[in-house]
Parts: sequence; C-alpha cells; structure tokens
Amino acid sequence: MSKVVVGLSGGVDSSVAAYLLKEQGHEVIGLFMKNWHDTVGLLEGDCPFDDDRMFAEMVARKLNIPFELIDLSSEYRKRVVDYMFDEYAKGRTPNPDVLCNREIKFDAFLKAALSLGADYVATGHYCRKDTTLVNGKPYHRLLAGIDGNKDQSYFLCQLNQNQLEKALFPIGHLEKPEVRRIAAELGLATAERKDSQGICFVGKVDLPVFLQQKLSAIPNGNIIEIPASYYNSLPPVDATNLQELAKPFAYQPTDGMVVGKHNGAHFYTIGQRKGLNIGGKPEPLFVIATDIERNIVYVGQGHSHPGLNRKALFIPSNETHWVRPDLALLEHESRNLLVRIRYRQPLQKATLVSQDNGIYIVFDELQRGITAGQFAAWYLADELIGSGVIS
Repeated sequence: MSKVVVGLSGGVDSSVAAYLLKEQGHEVIGLFMKNWHDTVGLLEGDCPFDDDRMFAEMVARKLNIPFELIDLSSEYRKRVVDYMFDEYAKGRTPNPDVLCNREIKFDAFLKAALSLGADYVATGHYCRKDTTLVNGKPYHRLLAGIDGNKDQSYFLCQLNQNQLEKALFPIGHLEKPEVRRIAAELGLATAERKDSQGICFVGKVDLPVFLQQKLSAIPNGNIIEIPASYYNSLPPVDATNLQELAKPFAYQPTDGMVVGKHNGAHFYTIGQRKGLNIGGKPEPLFVIATDIERNIVYVGQGHSHPGLNRKALFIPSNETHWVRPDLALLEHESRNLLVRIRYRQPLQKATLVSQDNGIYIVFDELQRGITAGQFAAWYLADELIGSGVIS
C-alpha cells in the first residue's frame, strides 16, 4: 500500500480521513500546518491555532499514527494574504480558501509531504477523484462530493492535473452525519467539534480591522443610494453583445443620493449588507458597486434591487484555468455547462463562449452578486472541469 500524509487540521473531517486511510492499509502520517501567527482582527479571544494543533495531536495519538508539524506561515502570508490585500486594494473581493488550496495545501504542503517520502497527500474535503483515459492518456477528474450540502469541489477549482495526481479525498463518498458518526464510534476528540469558519487558517475576523494591517482607512467616503427607478432610463442591452452584457454597472455620483459615510470603499464588497450602519429605510441596503478611485460605495434597497443582478460575466484569458485541459474550449467555441460563482450556490445553467481575450459566461437566469475577484467554476455534470477569476 501507499505512504499517505494527511493534513490533520484539528477538525472531524481530516480525522476520519486519516482513519479510513489507515483502515485501507496505507502507511499514514498526520501533518499539521501552522500557517498564521497574528491575532489582529480575530473575533475570538483565544488563539484557534493552538486549539487546532491540540485536537490534531489527540487524533493522531488515538489513531496511533505519527504526528508532525510544519510552519508554512511565510508562504501563506506571501502567496495568500498578500494577494488578499492586493485584491482588496483594487476594489476586488478575493477568495482566500481557493488560493490556500492551490498555493499551500496542494503546493507548499504537498512538496513537504513528498519530501517525507509520501506517495499522496490526503485532506478532509468533501469531493471525489477518479481517473479516465482519453486517447490513451490518463486524466484525473475532480468530482463533487456525494453530500450536496457539503460539496467542497468549488474550493479546489484551481488545482491542476499534477496536483490532483497526488491528491486523495477519503471522505468524498460520505455525508457529514456519517463522518461524525464514525468519529463518535472511534471516540475521536473531534467528533463533536464545530466546523472551522472564516478565512482559511486565519479564522473568523473583523475584516476591516484585519485589512487595516496593510490598507489604510479613508474616512468620510460617500455612501450613495441608487434608486431602482434609475435603471428604467437605461437603454436596453443588446443580448448579442457579450462585452456589454458582461460589463458591471458604472455609476456616477449624480445618479443617486448620499445617505451615509464610510471609512474606505476597499473594505466593502458587492452584495454586502452588514457594516453600512444606515437605518430608517423600508428595505435593507446592499452594496451594489464600489468606486475605489473616488472612494464611493453605491448601495440599493432590497434583495431584488436591479443593481445586484447581471446576466453575464467575463474571465480574461490569463485568469482562465482548466482542471481538464483536454476539455478546454477552442477559440470561438461555445458550450452549455453548469456554473457556480460562490461556494454552496446551486449550479446554474449557462453558456460559456470562448473569445480571443477570454471567456464570457452567459447565464440562463439573472445572477445576484457577481463580484470581481471571486472565482467562477464550471461543471460537466458532477465534474468540475475549469474555473477563472471574474473580471
């Protein structure tokens, strides 16, 4: 059997993953990653990393597997957190969990595991992998987890074939209650532990406080409300003009009314409701756009405000990634696929259209909260075949 290094995180999922691999006869090593040291902006007083390590070590002892620790905090700061700061400074909203998997768990961590003589690395992600032959060449398929409520394939949407080749996902065929049942029967300390939340390896944070480590507050910026009636005066968009269809709304300060102040447009994201501190409206206000240059946050009333909804999005060529390169669209080719633009969003029917400058995704239905910097991932049935950063 194989030598497998499991990324023990201190949670129930990686604990059961390690157990299943050992039961299958593999030589299993538990490796805990410490990727963050700072507590700036954390919403909890205690340091979550110390707790995570303690639980991971308890699980390793219970399963009688070796336990080691690796500090990847320097790589994490450079390759994930600095990227976050840079994206927010540009008025975009990054997804650190996707970057963490691509840059840390399946790159820096994978290399460390291979240096220990591992054949594979394993994680507690709710997804599956298999291998198919295309013209005699093997391709690894990234498949959705069986548990539709926990499927985490989206977070792995930037992995490549070399990374998938070395990856194992032992619990992808299970549902969460079954994972907890197995852990409870084994008496694992993590059996009833709550799932981690917040930024990957950082935890739950007050985002503006966290971002102010590198991004300065810019006080007295205007919050401008755009009325729903504003859109009635706009000319209809030509549905055949993909560039126009995918373009975000561009507002001017005179298009609405100042309803409040903020401390920096780069601290806000499309669809955000909390943190505006404006009351007295018939419906709640949501962020519909930000203007970083003029330090303006545009908002609209209600979940159904037209500024929250778009029919299409664009992904530049240099931001497009194919998990299955053999299925990549040729230039000027189009294909009907299933797409999601955020974790846990139900898959949406859409048409991908490849142009010389990138890929346009045109949805069958309007999409709420399309956000620059986030990842769109596309599926062929239950296989994730590609992804890209929304422009």
